[in-house]
Amino acid sequence: MAKNQFRMLRSALLGVEAVEAETHHSFARHTHEQFGIGLMSAGAQSSLSGRGMVEAEAGDIITVNPNEVHDGAPIGEGRSWRILYFDPAIVTGLSREISESGAARSEIPHPVIRNAAIAARFETLFGAVTGARAAPELLREELLLQLVADVMRERCDTEERPPVPAPIRAARDLIDDDPLAAVSLADLSRESGLSRFQVLRGFAKATGLTPHAYLVQARIHIARRLIAQGMPLAEAAFASGFADQSHMTRVFVRKYGLSPRLYAGAFL
Repeated sequence: MAKNQFRMLRSALLGVEAVEAETHHSFARHTHEQFGIGLMSAGAQSSLSGRGMVEAEAGDIITVNPNEVHDGAPIGEGRSWRILYFDPAIVTGLSREISESGAARSEIPHPVIRNAAIAARFETLFGAVTGARAAPELLREELLLQLVADVMRERCDTEERPPVPAPIRAARDLIDDDPLAAVSLADLSRESGLSRFQVLRGFAKATGLTPHAYLVQARIHIARRLIAQGMPLAEAAFASGFADQSHMTRVFVRKYGLSPRLYAGAFL
């Protein structure tokens, strides 16, 4: 199996990104701002998800929810997959349509789904979104609606995650309100009313990331959006709070596997 090959493909759907990967790369803990629905095509991997430790192998559908902390490591030599990332408004809007009550489901309940019919539907949608010849709009709409219905419809037997405690939420909001600002544990301690150790321990338990890792993740989200809008990489690095382009690139690759330049190429 080839190692560390990532391709960012052009997508025919606004608000949808398409990636192909064939790699032995182990991903650091990170998040995406989007929903992700993908298909393992070869090999296997283990990962920590917001819904527990999971393993996925060839033929499995893999999913991730917005801002869900996760990582990923190969089982064996490597693995490959294809994945579509959806702006949250797309999936929540379709979820509202699918729900009989009209209420949108906020999360895909299962991180791994073993279902050959869903896998085949994903393959068809991926080809319709990324193929050289444009697929009919009606077909893309049908496939997308059916796929979201597929991954949303199964009930999750695990308990719901507990809410983030109010003091930790206050500390998190301090970062979220201005990810470009310099922030210290003392600042977070003051905001939350906890000691520095309490806020460090509580933040990691509630979010899956330390405060510094959470701050870096927030900045890389800003960088990703700016790059997608066409901002030059050096400017995007400065505007998102990184010391320089090389720092941004290292973080981008560590978290997403592909370089900012490859990511930008899909939007040219």
